Amino acid sequence: MSLFWLVIRQLAEIEAMAAKKVITREEWEKKLNDVKIRKEDMNKLVMNFLVTEGYVEAAEKFRMESGTEHIDLATITDRMAVKKAVQSGNVEDAIEKVNDLNPEILDTNPQLFFHLQQQRLIELIRNGKVEEALEFAQEELAPRGEENQSFLEELERTVALLAFEDVSNCPVGDLLDISQRLKTASEVNAAILTSQSHEKDPKLPSLLKMLQWAQNQLDEKAAYPRINDLSTAILEDSAV
Repeated sequence: MSLFWLVIRQLAEIEAMAAKKVITREEWEKKLNDVKIRKEDMNKLVMNFLVTEGYVEAAEKFRMESGTEHIDLATITDRMAVKKAVQSGNVEDAIEKVNDLNPEILDTNPQLFFHLQQQRLIELIRNGKVEEALEFAQEELAPRGEENQSFLEELERTVALLAFEDVSNCPVGDLLDISQRLKTASEVNAAILTSQSHEKDPKLPSLLKMLQWAQNQLDEKAAYPRINDLSTAILEDSAV
């Protein structure tokens, strides 16, 4: 992220200046070229993103093209199978897959296990299995709610879905949104990554946020060619 470091360096250089500095495109591009980032580090950054987000084929292709260190594609495939199962509402299958990967993940993470069980309850309610949902809530979730106040509050909120015939106007109807499945799937994905000694979040999005922050800081002190659209990364001249 040579542009990020250039922006930070430029901020330091003009910190004491009162007037807003104008930096030409030629000067900016020269400074950008002077910032040296190793290709190996950039490759690792890209690979980190592909592995964390589960792009198996892209990760393998990039590994072959870049010569980046070997990765265990099987672990990515297994992790994505778990994530896909949760996103599809097949929570029981997801729990089985997690235990096949590493039983300690759920044994040592009661919050994650509760959220998976909560998602199972949500799926039962979604499918109209009221009696089964009540029995499941009483046998599997209620005992955990007695031990943890936050679990109890989440359980009560989930069971409240049963009190409404029209869940579209229900105050807790968001639990039936696809976003709830995605939230649970993301939590499981992060836990598996942690168990495999990987970072649970990719570095690239964080670096892009840091770049945006640095540009916003520099905007107050200088006019310079900036990136307005991160998807294209094209430098655009600022209005003086």
